[in-house]
Amino acid sequence: MSKILIIDDEPGVRDLLDDALSAAGYETQWAANGAEGLDHVRRSSPDLCIVDINMPVMNGYEFLEKLRAHDERTPVLMLSARDGNEDVERGLRFGADDYVRKPFSLEELLLRVAAILRRAHADADGDELVLTCGPLTMNIDRHEVYVEAELVELSATEFRLLEVLLENRERVVTREHLLRDVWNIDFDSDTSVLDTYVSYLRRKIHRDAYAPITTVRGVGFKLVAPTP
Repeated sequence: MSKILIIDDEPGVRDLLDDALSAAGYETQWAANGAEGLDHVRRSSPDLCIVDINMPVMNGYEFLEKLRAHDERTPVLMLSARDGNEDVERGLRFGADDYVRKPFSLEELLLRVAAILRRAHADADGDELVLTCGPLTMNIDRHEVYVEAELVELSATEFRLLEVLLENRERVVTREHLLRDVWNIDFDSDTSVLDTYVSYLRRKIHRDAYAPITTVRGVGFKLVAPTP
């Protein structure tokens, strides 16, 4: 049974998440701020943290920054009450794996939770496999990505998104395909999560002479090898 730590200062939100996650078969714990959350992580090693951004004492960004200073593996799903992409991107820079905006659909949140845990378990059990595209190399077993000789730090979600694109190199991957395989979303959704993650992934792996992720307008994305 996967163990999920809920970090939110609003009792109503904590109770809602606790009920939904417990009904879905997860073991839950909770903390009212980031400082309490870090203490829980040290003591109980949860499989996933669901973290609100706006909290007293220690907010979600501060929690994530301190967590990532010594723990790169524990997945984190951020809860944001703001609409601005800059807040989402800040969380991604600090090492968040995914985000959900408040008010959120419990169905979508549970799907995101399941997808993150699936990716985390797949990373831990990965086969010895290397995928390449020009100077880009992904080692599935080691969970490492290099552009030429430079190691690129990716979250579990970014890694899975790039993995799907690499598995389908030189082929168009539809938005529906990516949302299903990376986020486990197989219903009509106007979520911007895919575009946000593609944008952030481009910033991490694109170089002046190497920009492999291309947009196929109205369809999806394609990873292309550089022209010799």
